Amino acid sequence: MDLLTIILIALALALDAFAVALAAGVSLCQVSGRQTFRLAFHFGLFQAGMNIIGWAAGLTVRTLLESIDHWLAFGLLALVAAKMIKDSIAGREEEAQKIDPTRGYTLVMLSVATSIDSLAVGLSFSVLNVSIWLPAAIIGIVATILTVIGLKLGCLLGSASRIGSRAEIAGGLVLLGIGINILYQHGVFN
Repeated sequence: MDLLTIILIALALALDAFAVALAAGVSLCQVSGRQTFRLAFHFGLFQAGMNIIGWAAGLTVRTLLESIDHWLAFGLLALVAAKMIKDSIAGREEEAQKIDPTRGYTLVMLSVATSIDSLAVGLSFSVLNVSIWLPAAIIGIVATILTVIGLKLGCLLGSASRIGSRAEIAGGLVLLGIGINILYQHGVFN
């Protein structure tokens, strides 16, 4: 597999991470270096790690994962989105502002949800007898870079628009939209 193909695959896989980071940036309004590092590190690590896990799993579990991967990703994204929206609508502005998508279980759930597709790509690499180490490294690096860009861009958009507490709703709707798009891409609505 040539380098250009690997980079294009990495970019495609990192788009979910970029969109989630964009929503997180809008939601947080101000992003510290520590938050940026945590989100970018985890998204990059999970993208690379899930790719390696998928590759290692090979053909043995491919059919099982293909039948549920989109539902798993949708479920995780919908759960995080529902919590963001609920906390904002409930008028608990102080509590909603304390929710940090770069920490705790929310960070882990978002990391898994945005890297499910990488698992499937790893399975494909296994079928194609592609050595996993270079693609996994590139996938992780690209996801890390796009996460940083998305987080910073979301922070700029959130500050510029002054959407304040409504950012939680917007961020939740973006995550829900990503989940629905994943289901659509897997033919659930056909």
